[in-house]
Amino acid sequence: MSRTVIRGGLVITASDEMAADILVEGEQIAAVAGARTGLGERWAAEADHVVDAGGHYVIPGGVDGHTHMEMPFGGTFASDTFETGTRAAAWGGTTTIIDFAIQTVGRSLREGLDAWHAKAEGRCAVDYGFHMILSDVGDQSLKEMDALVGEGVTSFKMFMAYPGVFYSDDGRILRAMQQAAGNGALTMMHAENGIAIDVLVQQALESGRTDPKYHGKVRHPLLEAEATHRAIQLSRVAGAPLYVVHVSAAEAVAELTQARDAGLTVFGETCPQYLFLTVDELARPEFEGAKYVCSTPLRPEEHQESLWRALRTNDLSVVSTDHCPFCFTSQKELGLGDFSKIPNGMPGVENRIDLLHQAVVEGRIGRRRWVELASTTPARMFGLHPRKGTIAPGADADIVVYDPHAEQVLSAETHHMNVDYNPYEGKRLTGKVRTVLSRGKVVVDSGEYLGRAGHGRFLERSTCQYLI
Repeated sequence: MSRTVIRGGLVITASDEMAADILVEGEQIAAVAGARTGLGERWAAEADHVVDAGGHYVIPGGVDGHTHMEMPFGGTFASDTFETGTRAAAWGGTTTIIDFAIQTVGRSLREGLDAWHAKAEGRCAVDYGFHMILSDVGDQSLKEMDALVGEGVTSFKMFMAYPGVFYSDDGRILRAMQQAAGNGALTMMHAENGIAIDVLVQQALESGRTDPKYHGKVRHPLLEAEATHRAIQLSRVAGAPLYVVHVSAAEAVAELTQARDAGLTVFGETCPQYLFLTVDELARPEFEGAKYVCSTPLRPEEHQESLWRALRTNDLSVVSTDHCPFCFTSQKELGLGDFSKIPNGMPGVENRIDLLHQAVVEGRIGRRRWVELASTTPARMFGLHPRKGTIAPGADADIVVYDPHAEQVLSAETHHMNVDYNPYEGKRLTGKVRTVLSRGKVVVDSGEYLGRAGHGRFLERSTCQYLI
């Protein structure tokens, strides 16, 4: 069994910060000792590898609870495969992803899950799990939910948007939530009023408003808020917990805050694009705005302060990426002349931890909250803690050595995601991942990729640990 020692860093978890050394044996953390104990020096004398973390932070590997590798959308597929996407995740300090297996309408959940297992098995550079998208709620699907929970797929996503594709009406949503209340699963919700949005889309196109900027106008913040309110009330009726994905609008945040203040088991996530970009990006000339088409859409700048405040108060608990990249050339261009045909999604799995560290630099959040949002809370939310999301004896040795002083400029020329643009092109950041361990193996070190496809393992998850 190999022994690795990480020495001299400031170890940061969601609850503590201390100068400490870490002993890794095989794939797990064996011990953590304060720097003054002298244990690190003794461990190093017998170690196979010693990682010098002096002057660096040492944090648990990131857990991205919302990715879409190889996702089909609008006649094309997300450009990152499980191999390229998880490799990019590793470069950015994320050592666990949870992707979405999709049930096709008219087919079983099992078929959808098996298809995603086939896409991912033997290809992932880091560990991975699956949520299940419920596209066709019926008696058989409801029974299958119980079986999948037993196999470690413990969260199910539904859509109030995209009529004719993923959309579920309130009756189907209620039935699925009732099933989840019985089997302990977490219901995840894309909360936008898709029926009303489709009316606005049709009206915009008929009046000649076809540019990408209209994507942001037809998906009105109030239609996100209305759907969020409705999802909360349905979850109350069902007696089931609710997790609202990619929250972008201040009005939707207010609905979540009110629900949580009332003691409801309701959680929300947001994404870096809503924290660092605005709706103005959609108005870029020469169709460049198409790069920023995602749903929920980017919002006016004034919404950002509500998101940051909710992250500080925990009314928003997680920052995930909703990583769903489509190349500008050949894919986003499918929507030339019709914004409704632009594939919805943006890249981000490689940049999340660095962007959130920039929030630390700017004083928006603290270091421990950085770790909590990026790693610990998603691990707990999706049944992976303490195996993931912390630095403690017995946890998987998913560890990031982070240089808080390194400067970098985000760019498509240097990123590792399989997409031809970076939405944060030219953005200057302070802080950068230096060394990444995935289950004890160094997969990234000082600008060199040392990982391999197939290293990542499928993770069977327990149910949401905030419900225990």
